[in-house]
Amino acid sequence: MTATALISHNLPIPSALGSLDAYITAVNNVPVLTVEQEQALARAFRDGDNLDAAKHLVMSHLRFVVHVARGYQGYGLGMGDLIQEGNIGLMKAVKRFDPDQGVRLVSFAVHWVRAEMHEFILRNWRIVKVATTKAQRKLFFNLRSKKKRLGWMNDAEVSAVAKDLNVSKREVVEMESRLSGRDIGFDAPDDNDNDHAPPAPAAYLEANSADPALAYERDNHDDNQLELLREGMSGLDARSREILKRRFLGEPKATLQELADEYGVSAERIRQLEANALKKMKALFAA
Repeated sequence: MTATALISHNLPIPSALGSLDAYITAVNNVPVLTVEQEQALARAFRDGDNLDAAKHLVMSHLRFVVHVARGYQGYGLGMGDLIQEGNIGLMKAVKRFDPDQGVRLVSFAVHWVRAEMHEFILRNWRIVKVATTKAQRKLFFNLRSKKKRLGWMNDAEVSAVAKDLNVSKREVVEMESRLSGRDIGFDAPDDNDNDHAPPAPAAYLEANSADPALAYERDNHDDNQLELLREGMSGLDARSREILKRRFLGEPKATLQELADEYGVSAERIRQLEANALKKMKALFAA
């Protein structure tokens, strides 16, 4: 059967679905493609940019996304949201699928579907990200299944997990701690009856640097110091000014001996000139 004949039939997907159960029922009613049908549709999309063929490929694999999403229900996120993210991964897979590689689309798409679900879970499972590196992501999605019992792992168990997942023991312990923790509201709780609750972070994480008045005062002070520096440098003779620039403001900083060689004087003389210039500058700042 050609791709044109395949996509001429209406797919059994309702235009509007009232619930997640109705959606799952609908996608399970979409016929599974044979190898020949999948190849024909994939080539029609790849070679002729046939969007109807791509749509048919996506629709016929939506049941697979639902199946993968069921495996991630233990993270407390909505099944519908997981399916939606997985569908994005499925569409990315269809766009990149090469029918000449000799693999089925479902085998190729599993990476893309799971990758989108993983990103969604990591973004929404906690307010604060618990996994950012490759090793942390691997631990996040595998640590629970690797634990043999409830409670904290002992050193032998940590070593076994680290070896099995090819990560360090420190990363295993850190991820176990992150997964065992919980999010705490920044502001104090409204329940005034709970006198034994620990203080909220707002009580001890005050950001003084964010105070507009202090920020203005700090910026104004920096501007004044810079202006005094310019004024002090302009009041020095050319040689003293150059010595200070080379000794303190340049990169790399010049040594006393390097300056002495350039000016044809002793290093002690350069030190004296530097000390006199700094004394004048300090007098100006102290005024």
